[in-house]
Amino acid sequence: MFMKLSSAITFALLSISILSFSFSGSAFAANSYIDVSTASSTIANGGTIVISGNIVDYEDAGHALVLKIVSPDNSIVYVNQLVNAVNPDGSFDTTLIAGGPLWKNSGDYSINFFYGPTKGDVTVEYTGGKATPTPTPTPTPTPTPEPEPEPEPEPEPEPEPEPEPEPEPEPEPTCGPGTELVNGICQVVKVDEPESRGGGCLIATAAYGTELAPQVQFLREIRDNTVMSTASGASFMTGFNQLYYSFSPTIADLEREHPMFQEAVRVFITPMISTLSIMTLAEDGSEVEVLGLGISVIALNLAMYIAAPALIGFKVHKSLKSRI
Repeated sequence: MFMKLSSAITFALLSISILSFSFSGSAFAANSYIDVSTASSTIANGGTIVISGNIVDYEDAGHALVLKIVSPDNSIVYVNQLVNAVNPDGSFDTTLIAGGPLWKNSGDYSINFFYGPTKGDVTVEYTGGKATPTPTPTPTPTPTPEPEPEPEPEPEPEPEPEPEPEPEPEPEPTCGPGTELVNGICQVVKVDEPESRGGGCLIATAAYGTELAPQVQFLREIRDNTVMSTASGASFMTGFNQLYYSFSPTIADLEREHPMFQEAVRVFITPMISTLSIMTLAEDGSEVEVLGLGISVIALNLAMYIAAPALIGFKVHKSLKSRI
């Protein structure tokens, strides 16, 4: 019974992914493709990759432009969605910083772009090395002016009446974290695209509507500060990225197009995000604690999302069968 239920769930998820891809693909011309180029074909660690491109036969289908970088050993080192990045004529441009924990080997790195079923790619040669800090310019010494001759004393002027004191201006409001003062009003600071450590949480960002959501920030902190602080955690993220980013752009597009589906995904992932709070108990850099707590979180989610529904289904089936 458990195996049949698991097979049915897997088949349903695959069917949703295939249908969503076929619906999105019909909005594009058959000859559509993405022409991509970079300002430099060779880049070192810490260097800026300047990318520009154009979607040929572009039609606005409401998709986000997906960026994926693959290393020479076929590992995904960076994935992100560039929302509202495509101009009305189909052109786009973006920049990112080369290097990070997942950029392990020197060689040719493939930069792939996807807009629905339309795709294009370009290759850059990554030479590795240490990031070169930007040199601080040496200030030019200011020449000492020559002393001017003292002028002859002038007669003392008559005292002027003291002006009335002006009222003190009201103090400016103090803005909290994530906001800045613009024209006397605290506004949300625009967050730049993530540039390192494996890209953004695409499904969670689409579910909660913004990267500033506390749930999205919590997922990023667990990944960057806890899991990626150990060698086993970095190896796990390399394999996880291969699976996660193979379907997450499609799910994120469906969330933006269908508000009810977005709400369903938010309800579905909220318990999983709550279980990840267990990972905060691990000490940064501790292989044993990160590995042990990580296995506990995986087991808890398997029990919550698979074992518990299967057990409930078995009980209901048994109860209905006994009434017949």
